[in-house]
Amino acid sequence: MKLSVIIVNYNVRYFLELCLQSVQEALNDIDSEIIVVDNASVDDSCKMVKEKFPEVILISNTENLGFSKANNQGVEVAKGKYVLILNPDTVVGKDTFIKILAFAKTRQNFGALGVKLIDGKGLFLPESKRGIPTPTASFYKLIGFTSKTTGKYYANHLSVSETGIVKILVGAFMLMKRSVYNEVKGFDEAYFMYGEDIDLSYKILNKGYQNYYYADTQVIHYKGESTIKNAQNLHNFHKAMEIFYEKHFKINKVYDFIMRFGIKFWYILKFLGLKNESNGVVKQKRTLYVGCDVKIMDKLLSVNSKTFKCESTGFDEIKKHIKQHRIEEVVFDNSQMCYQQIISNIDILKNGITFKIHPKNTNYIIGSNSSVSKGEIILLD
Repeated sequence: MKLSVIIVNYNVRYFLELCLQSVQEALNDIDSEIIVVDNASVDDSCKMVKEKFPEVILISNTENLGFSKANNQGVEVAKGKYVLILNPDTVVGKDTFIKILAFAKTRQNFGALGVKLIDGKGLFLPESKRGIPTPTASFYKLIGFTSKTTGKYYANHLSVSETGIVKILVGAFMLMKRSVYNEVKGFDEAYFMYGEDIDLSYKILNKGYQNYYYADTQVIHYKGESTIKNAQNLHNFHKAMEIFYEKHFKINKVYDFIMRFGIKFWYILKFLGLKNESNGVVKQKRTLYVGCDVKIMDKLLSVNSKTFKCESTGFDEIKKHIKQHRIEEVVFDNSQMCYQQIISNIDILKNGITFKIHPKNTNYIIGSNSSVSKGEIILLD
């Protein structure tokens, strides 16, 4: 078998369904399997997988074991030569897996690979390509100072559109040989959530392999579903930072004291900056529905009277409607456009516009307008 896709899920049923649809579309011509590890979700994620994706291998945990342990569970039963660690709040294009597997095959010392990640508004996510978070690199990131020489936290030696060698990859999308994953003993289960991707990337480097940022395909990552939004998640991230520095950068008592103080200081700043998600009324946007489903159009009009329709899926026609009606949000119907087309359109139209998707054969519209807050789901029934 060529590829095993491992998806760890926790209470993101609608995003998981969207993800699985796009993954299946992209795996059509690849000898592969999909493994979903559910960390005791209280929504109907498992029921949905069983009913709508019966061919998917489902591991249902009775408690939340965390990201690291759940991924290790998935890889343990995987059969593919390559494994892909993939977040459930992602959308992949039809050619994504074909491209990355072909690239990996050409590398002599292949460790792991990440791709160009964009958020729900089409904006590039800088964590797609990172450097080792050394104390110096982390300090410059903290104060917001970045350049090709000092901005090593986000691997600024490569442009967004430039494929090349990087040190650290993000766990939302990580491809590697299963043999390499097993050689470095997978994710360190001391990490419950956050930091485990940095640690895994670093372990791969220490074994003499090279990690790559691949810019010739892009994947949507609705980052707001997994970002730090509350004190518990912040605590997990803070603990992950302490584990990583204790494991890889411990030098002497003075240095350790400075590092621990710096991590605590960062934690306090972030804790003071936590905000509750807004429950206020969302302003209606001038919306364009790209599709021809009368039921969907009627629902959008009932929610927002400023909704227009474009039945053509051609880019020029969509762009003409956006300009003519001063559109602020576009809803793409996957029944009319494949995910590859949708992702390409989002990337091109991204300036100042928000986006949502209607996954085919579903009763909802889904999207996210921010990489730091949860997405929005509009039920059609």
